[in-house]
Amino acid sequence: MHVMVGDLPPLPAAVEVAAFHVVREALSNAVKHAHADRIVVEVQTVGDRLRAEVRDDGNGTVSPRQDGVGLTSMRERAEELGGDFAITSDPTRGTTVRLELPTAGGAAAKVGRP
Repeated sequence: MHVMVGDLPPLPAAVEVAAFHVVREALSNAVKHAHADRIVVEVQTVGDRLRAEVRDDGNGTVSPRQDGVGLTSMRERAEELGGDFAITSDPTRGTTVRLELPTAGGAAAKVGRP
């Protein structure tokens, strides 16, 4: 596994927690379901967005499967914070999980409000 983390500024706790859980679930899926030999994790901020990407060289089995609890949970975590979540998968290229979350105002303000 190769991990690249840019110089991150302080982030809202909700963003940190969501990013942690999405990356953890993507890593688990890469090992457990895709049987990946190589996994690359990149985390960085671009403007007022946190971007996390997990790429693997596994068997790309995400596309034909319906969303399970893990995939649904990852998507919901992103949506709760006004972020974006996407998965691309190909049997010859593996799977890429992309998460993008706002780091200013929107994410912090949205969490905890009725």
